[in-house]
Amino acid sequence: MVPPDIRIACDSLVALANVTADGATLFAKNSDRPANECQPLVQVPRHTHAPDAPLRCTYIEIPQVAETARLIGSRPFWCWGFEHGLNEHGVAIGNHTVFSKDPLAGQGLIGMDLVRLGLERGRSAAQAIEVMTTLIERHGQGGSGYGDKDWPYHNSFLIADRGHAFILETSDRHWALRHVDDVGSVSNHLTIGSDWDALSDGAIEHAIAAGWWSEQRDDRFSFAEAYRDTSVVPDVISSGRHQRTCALLEERKRALSVETLRTALRDHYGQLVPPHDRTPADPRYFSVCMHAEPVGTTTASMIASLPPDPVVPLIYWASFGSPCVGAFIPLFVDADIPAVLSLGGEQPSGDSPWWQLKQLLTHVERDWERYAPIVRKQLDAFEARIADHMRAMQIASKNAAERTAFMHATVNDLLAQLPSLVRLES
Repeated sequence: MVPPDIRIACDSLVALANVTADGATLFAKNSDRPANECQPLVQVPRHTHAPDAPLRCTYIEIPQVAETARLIGSRPFWCWGFEHGLNEHGVAIGNHTVFSKDPLAGQGLIGMDLVRLGLERGRSAAQAIEVMTTLIERHGQGGSGYGDKDWPYHNSFLIADRGHAFILETSDRHWALRHVDDVGSVSNHLTIGSDWDALSDGAIEHAIAAGWWSEQRDDRFSFAEAYRDTSVVPDVISSGRHQRTCALLEERKRALSVETLRTALRDHYGQLVPPHDRTPADPRYFSVCMHAEPVGTTTASMIASLPPDPVVPLIYWASFGSPCVGAFIPLFVDADIPAVLSLGGEQPSGDSPWWQLKQLLTHVERDWERYAPIVRKQLDAFEARIADHMRAMQIASKNAAERTAFMHATVNDLLAQLPSLVRLES
């Protein structure tokens, strides 16, 4: 059984250019958080900073760098960091709770801080990793990952740019890194075994000293075998979701697209309705699109399209709340996103798109079989219409002002539809 009030989740997927339909690298993530934790979008412009100016993260202060990048990130309302995001250089990053045998004590950087710091400071996936691993080693991880309870956790990360993708898994100040060749996915457990490409200094020695690995072994060191802990949270919570995302990526390899990743993020094992007929002892109870409070509920999603040509604008497809009853809207990092997308805090608010989508989900949850097909049909039509508009306008060739106008029109179109969907009675 799942321990009470344990909250873990998040799934990320990546498909490199060699296996996608249009030759763009695709990055996707579901952020699974407490069901009522608003997660608005934040757009941060490029900034220059005074040398070694102080930077306040969620819990600790660190030195700022000379320049930080323009980016879009998804931020739980109470913290400084991001669950996932995309910067102007085409670097996309997402984090995930993982469980390690190392204790976490005191305050340091939380996983969401590290996502934002990697995006602000990384001009490539490799540089973002260097930034993040250096900060992990220097400051450690610590401080609660939740605004309503004291619960710190270790993190894993998926990091991608136009040409490369990496999985980074951590245990306090130690870490392991693996390069992704074509497709990859990350959930809520350590997966890097003896197939690591790099380790933090002392990772093996620390595991040996703790008794988690024998120096007498002649096989290659396995980071997951040494550091992974299943004593608090059982494997069942993440094993089924990870197997499912791996299978979905393999099924469509070489034909992967924004549309197929959208479907993957909405997945309930191929069903429109979440699998509530199962028990938490069944891996299929925990679907990629999560509806398993208090373990986790999908509260925001993203898909990043990273075209190989740096002249072609980067697209951040954003969805608020549960993607199975939401819609992905295209946003452009180099243009100004609608300010309304950044609205939302702890309390329900009628002017916040996140809270409006939350209201729609609450309505659908009254009777999934009755309402979900109607909502999905209308929002699928909206997404298809937006895709047609983008093709017709050749939006990628327009200037930033035109892209800004397009985003405003798209967001207004979506928000105009929500009141009638919430009032559905048949």
